[in-house]
Amino acid sequence: MTHPSDNRADVPSEGDSNRSSYRQAWQFRHIDRQTQAWLDRDARAYLRQSLSTPCLNLLDSCQGTTLTDRQGREILDFHGNSVHQVGYGHPRVIAAIKAQLDRLPFCPRRYTNIPAIALAEKLAEITPMPLGKVLLVPGGTSAVGMALKLARTATGRFKTISMWDSFHGASLDAISVGGEALFRSGIGPLLPGCVHVPPADPYRCVWNANGDCAACDLKCAAYIEYVMEREGDIGAVIAEPIRCTAVNPPPPGYWQRVRNACDRHGALLIFDETAVCLGRTGRLFAFAHEGVVPDILILGKGLGGGVFPLAAIVARIDLDMAPEKALGHYTHEKNPVACAAALATLDVIFEEALATRAGALGDAAMKRLSGWQTKSPLIGDVRGRGLLFGLDLVTDPARKTPAVDAADRILYACLEMGLSFKVSHGGFLTLTPPLTIGETELDRALTILESVIETLGTKGAASA
Repeated sequence: MTHPSDNRADVPSEGDSNRSSYRQAWQFRHIDRQTQAWLDRDARAYLRQSLSTPCLNLLDSCQGTTLTDRQGREILDFHGNSVHQVGYGHPRVIAAIKAQLDRLPFCPRRYTNIPAIALAEKLAEITPMPLGKVLLVPGGTSAVGMALKLARTATGRFKTISMWDSFHGASLDAISVGGEALFRSGIGPLLPGCVHVPPADPYRCVWNANGDCAACDLKCAAYIEYVMEREGDIGAVIAEPIRCTAVNPPPPGYWQRVRNACDRHGALLIFDETAVCLGRTGRLFAFAHEGVVPDILILGKGLGGGVFPLAAIVARIDLDMAPEKALGHYTHEKNPVACAAALATLDVIFEEALATRAGALGDAAMKRLSGWQTKSPLIGDVRGRGLLFGLDLVTDPARKTPAVDAADRILYACLEMGLSFKVSHGGFLTLTPPLTIGETELDRALTILESVIETLGTKGAASA
């Protein structure tokens, strides 16, 4: 059983291609000689790889919602690699980092430190029971690896269930449970026992062409239990509670059904909230919308305040059962400066009520985007939850074929007007602004996007 968009090597899922002809045309028009010289040096110094090198542009500074490039152009950042929950350079975060640098910039692993203790206690406090035991690590990919090792230790099983088209990081263990061809194809043998199933995707449902989840009785969830029954020794289900890049809110009851299946078959439920981390969906954790609690929660990206790479797993208290094993053992696992940044970030999120704010602003944005759908046949679907939202562009509404070319054109037209976002799955425009964004900035960004889509529609009608 495979998802229709599974493993399409010609359509990058995690981002827009750095080989785009529209990208090259944008650079020709907008990159001056000095910037190009820096980009050439960057390209000579780094190994080339899909999506990131060679690079598009050279940044000089960032603040709040705005990136500023070397040529002085300001860009509203609705991409941010999902690290900018509290915006760039939040004064509380920067002050905490500077103070910690002066006092204790590093902590060798034999020791602990007060910021690391305080962060672990805070994460245990804000997550629901039975979660409560923490491990820290410099990045989300490594956190995924720790979660998988803990699941193997707890269950005595190595098999996992994960989703086609999913992304959990770029290391070999993470791409084994991940489901994207861009990261998996041609690499060679991956981890054994990684079973993949179709994701919960009402818009492109493999079970029901109309996306009527009630009519098909959540076959996507039932299939997970079917695999558990047939395999007999699944150790964990690992997934994002809401797919971040394609913004796929699961149908009602989906995760409750999977949670129940895990309990019946002795498997752990691991929720990877690396990308949506902390408040973006309108609640502190994305899983809070689903009425279930995972056995292991993975946090990352925004946890470091848009400055430090930092991730964490928060596990059930009773899973503290591997004192003789090295589940993590990372050099910077209790970095005091990173922990100080995370504590300041959490303070900002709570004191400024950013999760509630994200819910209200997201509702307003979704209402506006939904209005565009009736005017443009290019927009096949509008999806969102809080300040995680986007447009699914299609060339054929009946077949729901991703409008790859149109998405590419829209991205670079928006960049010309000062708006950056992510293109996912070839044709999905993914918008993730900072949770601190002002209403005026949000309105300006949506106005830019709307005008570009309208212009593209007009040109398309004229050429036809």
